[in-house]
Amino acid sequence: MTKTLFVGNVDHNCTENDLHDYFTGAGAVTSVNIIQDRATGRSRGFAFVEMGSEDEAKNAIQLFHGKEFQGRSLTVNEARPREPRPPYGGAGRGGRRERGGGGGYRDRR
Repeated sequence: MTKTLFVGNVDHNCTENDLHDYFTGAGAVTSVNIIQDRATGRSRGFAFVEMGSEDEAKNAIQLFHGKEFQGRSLTVNEARPREPRPPYGGAGRGGRRERGGGGGYRDRR
């Protein structure tokens, strides 16, 4: 069964192929997904690497956590499930705004 790893502090110029080749040193890599910013398309500095088995994932954590890759010290640990988010962003965003007063013209009598 595959196991997904969180990989943080990834260089912004790193490619998915670079990570795939690097993590192959710990075992079979099923997939690599570098997370990108929607607005700019640039890397957000972290990725998810799916290893072929739990043993290979543990091996990758031991081998690569805290080790330097492309000039940066990687953070490698087991990925946690995504926490549920409120729809439309939560407090202060996307809600109704209360507006007072009229439309902008003063009553001239």
